[in-house]
Amino acid sequence: MAFLDVPNTARWAAERGPAAIITDLTNALERDFSRWQELDISPRYASHSREGVIELMPAADSETFGFKLVNGHPANPARGFQTVTACGMLVEVSNGYPSFLAEMTLLTALRTAATSALAARWLHSHDLISAGEAEGRGVHAMIGTGAQSEFQALAFRGELGIDRLRVFDVDPAATAKFAANAATLGFTDVTVADSPAEAVRGADVITTCTADKRLATVLHDADLATANPDTLYINAIGGDCPGKTELEPAIMERAHLVVVEHEEQSRVEGELQLQPATFPVTELHEIIRGLAPQPAPHTLTIFDSVGFGVEDFCTLRYARKSLTGTDFLQQIDLIANPDDPKNLFSLVAPR
Repeated sequence: MAFLDVPNTARWAAERGPAAIITDLTNALERDFSRWQELDISPRYASHSREGVIELMPAADSETFGFKLVNGHPANPARGFQTVTACGMLVEVSNGYPSFLAEMTLLTALRTAATSALAARWLHSHDLISAGEAEGRGVHAMIGTGAQSEFQALAFRGELGIDRLRVFDVDPAATAKFAANAATLGFTDVTVADSPAEAVRGADVITTCTADKRLATVLHDADLATANPDTLYINAIGGDCPGKTELEPAIMERAHLVVVEHEEQSRVEGELQLQPATFPVTELHEIIRGLAPQPAPHTLTIFDSVGFGVEDFCTLRYARKSLTGTDFLQQIDLIANPDDPKNLFSLVAPR
């Protein structure tokens, strides 16, 4: 079976360019969201502990089954580990044989950015783009500058042309890291803020991406007073497991439209945890498929993203298709394959 390891994923991303891969993945995700009714989907399975969560995220179509194994441990960086790591696999429906195994720590960062870009493509008012062009380049406020932040900045620059950044993080080292990386990526207008309220001043887009596993409020309704009221859009991607939130409930309550990936999963993992079961939401695929209207101009839209297996399924298939026939993939023997399928013992019989 084909195997994509971390060094080759990093080499591929560096050679192809993260921004180009995010754009490709955005288009691939749009195709899969457009055929939502053809997919076998279910909420992820999660095992929770005091330290974090370990999850399996499945999805399938008539030809391929896929899953990602992923963790979320907010205290990990203090112990020298990453908050999120992952790997994934594709399996052929025709015979049940695994056919592709890949690292997904890097791939998850790329697919999360692509999902944000896809949502922005369908949920942003077109006035935001024209306003951003008129004013210069638009303003993207980022609350949280951890492992996902550079990928998110690239996603919104690629999709909407926004390259003015205002950032805040409680960790000065993370902020310094982001500023250095942003400079190498060509972001020349990066403002480090002292608070979320300062970061969102004049913002057209706000991305919240924090890792604390608690019912936190990193963005308050009052903070939005100085954001751009005509173009404001919130990309809330940090709330991704039970007991973890980022937005003050009042922000959700005054939004014109709240969009999620899969309602059943988002009710227990996203910002909806703090809302009644009757709180209205729309699934992103419904808008992409024309089953629900796009947001009206000059209204607040929130994308409450928790991550969903379809996105990982799409990413694995995209990586395999892109890299088949190249030296980025290795072949490994993961499945026992005796000459006689009924004689498994032949592999261990005395020679």
